[in-house]
Amino acid sequence: MTRPCDALPPVRGSYTTDAPLKDLVWFRAGGPAQVLFRPADADDIGTFLAARPADVPVSVIGVGSNLLIRDGGIPGVVIRLPGTMGKVAIDGTRITAGAAALDANVAKLAADAGIAGLEFLRGIPGTVGGALRMNAGCYGREIKDVFIRATAIDGKGNRVVLDAATMGFTYRHTDAPEDLIFVEAVFEGTRDDPAAIRARMEKLVSDREASQPVKTRTGGSTFKNPPGGKAWALIDEAGCRGLLRGQAQVSPLHCNFLINTGEASAADIEALGEEVRARVKEKSGVTLEWEIKRVGIA
Repeated sequence: MTRPCDALPPVRGSYTTDAPLKDLVWFRAGGPAQVLFRPADADDIGTFLAARPADVPVSVIGVGSNLLIRDGGIPGVVIRLPGTMGKVAIDGTRITAGAAALDANVAKLAADAGIAGLEFLRGIPGTVGGALRMNAGCYGREIKDVFIRATAIDGKGNRVVLDAATMGFTYRHTDAPEDLIFVEAVFEGTRDDPAAIRARMEKLVSDREASQPVKTRTGGSTFKNPPGGKAWALIDEAGCRGLLRGQAQVSPLHCNFLINTGEASAADIEALGEEVRARVKEKSGVTLEWEIKRVGIA
């Protein structure tokens, strides 16, 4: 799967050929990147996209909290956003966060500044870029509820600004073109006492830790909730709690989570998910949709 790095445009960051990715994703499973590009900053991404060969596919990963990379790896160039794109700035009740900023860190900084409404981000284990792409949410709030605008880089290396109408947020989805790489976002909350915000946030964290297997090798919520229902309840009713396939398992704690109990392959994890979908379809007639993003070659 090797593509010589000298076929790619010069950058200030670095290229690595056949780069292992499994340690970069929460499942700790999956194959390598044909080429892993670690850019110096957002401008470096723009330079790369403007000059890359047209036949080279490009994908982006953050901290891999809601991602399953198949065992054959990812063809083309995989961009891993650098820490320089994780800065957070506050102006009044508005927060500007780089795409590589951890959602939880944005929530904490908002609380420290007395900005309410972003507490839910404390329960999302990914980055701002991923949260934008899937309209991430929990505990009754979503990105769309605090979103003002986002800046992204298109496939030709140009910067574009997107408002809420352009993003077209729906449940765990956005209409933003797939080739856009998010650079930063602006969110807005409301004023409140920092101590009160922290108290709400800590309750959210404790509730989450008590009900979800957050300290295991997992990919977060596996399936989207169907209209008017809960995925976990359908999975439980179908008898899938604790179900095993190799070293992949449906979490006994929260059955909308798949976990890697040891050295599970990505194939085992995905096949277990498909078995769950089949059992739920047979039991309830509901077809569950994957929430976890699955990428790469099987």
